[in-house]
Amino acid sequence: DEWFMTPQTVNAYYNPLMNEIVFPAAILQYPFFDASRDAAANYGGIGAVIGHEIGHGFDDQGSRFDGDGSLRDWWTEADREAFEQRTKTLIEQYDALTPRGLDEKHHVNGALTIGENIGDLGGLGIAIKAYEISLGDESAPVIDGYTGIQRLLLSWGQIWQQKGRDAETIRLLTVDPHSPNEFRCNQIVRNVDAFYDAFEVTEADELWLDPAERVTIW
Repeated sequence: DEWFMTPQTVNAYYNPLMNEIVFPAAILQYPFFDASRDAAANYGGIGAVIGHEIGHGFDDQGSRFDGDGSLRDWWTEADREAFEQRTKTLIEQYDALTPRGLDEKHHVNGALTIGENIGDLGGLGIAIKAYEISLGDESAPVIDGYTGIQRLLLSWGQIWQQKGRDAETIRLLTVDPHSPNEFRCNQIVRNVDAFYDAFEVTEADELWLDPAERVTIW
């Protein structure tokens, strides 16, 4: 019957012992959510955050708990093996990333951040699928020259905007289970086919990732 964050906290969390996702009141505002704006932008903001927290129920740690919050191995061997192979590839992707402006020795720890990276990847995928389902048989309107999926992805990018000092970025690389925001945005979309289709991304573009190297966990 307790929350582990205050209502004033702009954040969200998944509690595996209760099998619950919690969104404090403070996150239900711009840029994550605005009831008066285009639905696509909300799906790319709070929708992806909701998907992220759902994804924690099936990440490297949350997947060890069943629907009742009990620590139990409820997956088949084949499922666990496939999951570990896919997460291994994602770990390798993130191990190769260095924040802009830093020496290459200051790279992301793919193993430390794997749970949050799984959440980010699954969260954006869930948001896109949910938005497409919400449209039904209707076509998304084009607004200011942008399609619905483009607006969703632009909103996704917007929620990760950040300014930071190099010294703090270096410190966080060693202790924070979250990847730097630039990679929470860009490395995720590199693995999402809808991004390539929406913006006609080609091999000539910096964010291109060969289809064989893209990871889908769920």
